[in-house]
Amino acid sequence: MDAAFSDLPDDIDALKAALTIERAKMREVTAERDVGAAELAVARAKASADLAMIAHQKLRIAKLERQLYGPRSERSSLLIDQLALQFEELEASATEDELAAEIAVAKVTTVTGFKRQRPERNTFPEHLPRERVVIEPPTACDCCGGNRLRKLGEDVTKTLESIPRQWKVIETVREKFTCRDREKISQAPAPFHVIARGWAKLAKVPPALAGGMPAEGGANLLAMILFEKFGQHQPLNRQAERYAREGVPISLSTMADAVGSGCKALEPVLRLVEAYVMAAERLHGDDTTVPVLAKGKTDTGRCWVYVKDDKPFGGSSPPAAMFYYSRDRKGEHPQMHLAKYVGLFQADAFEGYRKLYLTDRSPGPILEAGCWVHARRPFFAMADLEQNARQQAAGKKAIVLSPIAIEVVRRIDALFDIERPINGKSAEERRMVRQELSRPLVDDLRVYLREQRAKLSSAHDLAKAIDYILKRWPAFTLFLSNGRVCLSNNAAERALRGIALGRKSWMFCGSDRGGQRAAALYSLIVTCKMNDIDPQAWLADVLARIATHPAHRLDELLPWNWKPATASAAA
Repeated sequence: MDAAFSDLPDDIDALKAALTIERAKMREVTAERDVGAAELAVARAKASADLAMIAHQKLRIAKLERQLYGPRSERSSLLIDQLALQFEELEASATEDELAAEIAVAKVTTVTGFKRQRPERNTFPEHLPRERVVIEPPTACDCCGGNRLRKLGEDVTKTLESIPRQWKVIETVREKFTCRDREKISQAPAPFHVIARGWAKLAKVPPALAGGMPAEGGANLLAMILFEKFGQHQPLNRQAERYAREGVPISLSTMADAVGSGCKALEPVLRLVEAYVMAAERLHGDDTTVPVLAKGKTDTGRCWVYVKDDKPFGGSSPPAAMFYYSRDRKGEHPQMHLAKYVGLFQADAFEGYRKLYLTDRSPGPILEAGCWVHARRPFFAMADLEQNARQQAAGKKAIVLSPIAIEVVRRIDALFDIERPINGKSAEERRMVRQELSRPLVDDLRVYLREQRAKLSSAHDLAKAIDYILKRWPAFTLFLSNGRVCLSNNAAERALRGIALGRKSWMFCGSDRGGQRAAALYSLIVTCKMNDIDPQAWLADVLARIATHPAHRLDELLPWNWKPATASAAA
């Protein structure tokens, strides 16, 4: 027999008593373990809540600093994105730990629970519709069971809810009538559809739509397809897969027809936007790469953008952007885009722009305005103390920091410090402030650059960065005498940001025609965003109205003049 059982009593009552004692000890151990687990869960929830709150405050501070003082470094926007992602993860972790603590505390009675202090939520927007759901009230008193109840008041809990997308078939009926006198048939004219000859042919009729296959695509559906493709960068094949899962399997060729027809219908509005942008006093210009599908490979095309934005110098004209596509980056493309333009042009030092600045150019020369952000960038790469510290902390090779680059960055940043308070002021106010405060700094910077350039060889990276500024000195100093000029070309870079993000989703354009269609829709969607207009709502309304809208009043459909059809009818 096992030695462990040799010490046990032979009496049944004694065995029961011993078992009861052991069970009591186990309950005590279990209770202590539950208390310890509960205390640990509460402590973990508190720590997670503190981390989430710290991350939230860091994010708020970074946003406020960027709003008050502008970007302090080239990566300030990336820093905010990183802080937002960090806060998102910590907030989710804090909620999980809080719920785990509630479950653990519910098992014991000696541990105080933990409830996070959340900031007061914003009230729901007033324009949202309200649905009142009344829970059936009690019919008898919970205490005595009597039925003599009288309403004292009510508690209302508001919950924001989203209704999943609903598909429906709209059957437009045109009744026919015949004249008994002349036997002539009369019928109302067919309504306009953006895509003629019926396009929405379903790959397989779903049961939900049985009995009425759509013969046309509604304006809202077309707008959704266009905005998802060009505004949210979702290729048509991914959209088709999602629609099929929702029970509406639209074929890929059908959706491609929708894109082509929608672009064609919007072309008159696009031409108005183009004319408006090219009539600006000052333009921002830039370009970015666009992979284009070719035989067995992808070529690198370009997407060009020209932005009209008068807000920096107090202009009242609404902003707009015009995009163009080309298969390469030859200078002939911007020269063709700006063939009739005369005014200020703010861009980088791309060689293809050089002919635009010639004095004998027809219809006239374009004034070149340099971008100090481009000029600052190579110096910043050699003066990035933070990146150097991260490299060393990661055990990587440290960046060779240049005292000259650090000094140039400091001097250029001083110019931007002067610009921030006068952003939005009139052109004359900006010019006066720049003459008083910026000109001495610019003159000193030129002297400093010439002195340092004389000490460097032509092959040195610093020498190339200095030559970039000194060889284009009139373009970089034009802002001192013209208040309409900005120090940076950020307006154009912001317009191209969507394409840079979209490249990760759609990978490449299918053809040159596809690139041209993308540029057209980018022009309209980005212009809507610049004017705080919902692009999808604008597309849906314009597609529904443009066929019957008078041609001489097409400017009413431009994003900055646009009013929804319901609002126009009410007016």
